[in-house]
Amino acid sequence: MLVYLRVFKESLSFAINALRNNKLRTFLSLLGVTVGIFSIIAVLAAVDSLDKNIKDSLSGLDKNTIYLTKFSFGPTEVPRWKRDNFPQTDYGDYEFVKRNVPNIAASAYVIFGGGETVRYQAETLTNINITPVSHGIYEIDDLKIGEGRFYSEMESETGAPVIVLGSELAENLFDNLNPIGKQVRVYGRKLTVIGVLKKYGTGLGDSPDGKGFVPANFVRRFRNGGVNGLPGAVVIKPESGVDIAAFEQVLVQKFRAHRGLKADEDDNFFINKLAGLVSFVDGIIASLNLIGWVISGFSLLVGGFGIANIMFVSVKERTNLIGIQKSLGAKNRFILFQFLFEAIILAVVGGLVGLAFVWIIAQIMNGVVGEEFEFVLSFGNMFLGFALSTLIGLISGVIPAISASRLDPVEAIRTGM
Repeated sequence: MLVYLRVFKESLSFAINALRNNKLRTFLSLLGVTVGIFSIIAVLAAVDSLDKNIKDSLSGLDKNTIYLTKFSFGPTEVPRWKRDNFPQTDYGDYEFVKRNVPNIAASAYVIFGGGETVRYQAETLTNINITPVSHGIYEIDDLKIGEGRFYSEMESETGAPVIVLGSELAENLFDNLNPIGKQVRVYGRKLTVIGVLKKYGTGLGDSPDGKGFVPANFVRRFRNGGVNGLPGAVVIKPESGVDIAAFEQVLVQKFRAHRGLKADEDDNFFINKLAGLVSFVDGIIASLNLIGWVISGFSLLVGGFGIANIMFVSVKERTNLIGIQKSLGAKNRFILFQFLFEAIILAVVGGLVGLAFVWIIAQIMNGVVGEEFEFVLSFGNMFLGFALSTLIGLISGVIPAISASRLDPVEAIRTGM
């Protein structure tokens, strides 16, 4: 054990001397490992951060929430021409589902809003996402009110001219004024602000912060179908503990009967579940991870070649010293471990520098956009970076170390002279 500790100590000394005596060569060799580790860990950290922020944004939602509409949220085998001919999901469909499908905890009808102009006195904001939706969305999306209240079921059914603003939209319109009770103009009509949502920050899709919510029936008074040609959807939250597969089967059967579809006719609607959306997002995250590994792997490969190159040069420069060590009784494994440890130390130094750069960037990112997007650098990713740099040093140094350990002492001394 003491022998290996001495070998490690001497190898560390040789590595430090190599860093001091060949600064430019060593720097260029370490740069490849540094860039490779930085690339992989930065990509993994960025993807993990995106995944965490998406999952956090969906944490308050029931993953079994269903969107019944004419289009699919993910890839589908139904051809485009057939999807284009599907009927739009209208308010009558919502009323049918609400009355006839059992085990529904909450339901809502939403018209996917387009960009609208919102005015308050002299302040005008354009391209604002105004979502016409019935009262049930408050429970389904687990919306949180910061000030005021959300519109009631009665206001939703009667189409009351009221609006609930996202925190960012309220701030942009009213600055420091209290928006509750103020009137804004949307769709060319006056609506009374009755509530402001709490601040959510960025997440999956559009953040509620920049949105406005109005009763769907208010918009249906003067616009048939969707807003700006966009369709609507029935949003359904099943009761807790319900068998989702059985619930979905009942929903499909009843809705097919409502649409008058025959047994041999295909569905003319889609059942989209948030759980499926989460799985789809997980697939994208996995693909991003794979792409990051492939691209960064080339950087690691270059770094490995750089370490191997400097080790071959180091063996060449110290051939005479190796011959002297072996003539004095040094075993082959002593020489092998000496150069192998040196390669590992060089690679680990490069990896630690790469990790340090990722950590610094993570702190900067969190300082700039910390409230809206949390950049996560996990211990697992840092350990992975350390392990990868060690593995690179081991692989890159093993061949030069073996060649050094097999040198004949007489020939080594003669060559060195």
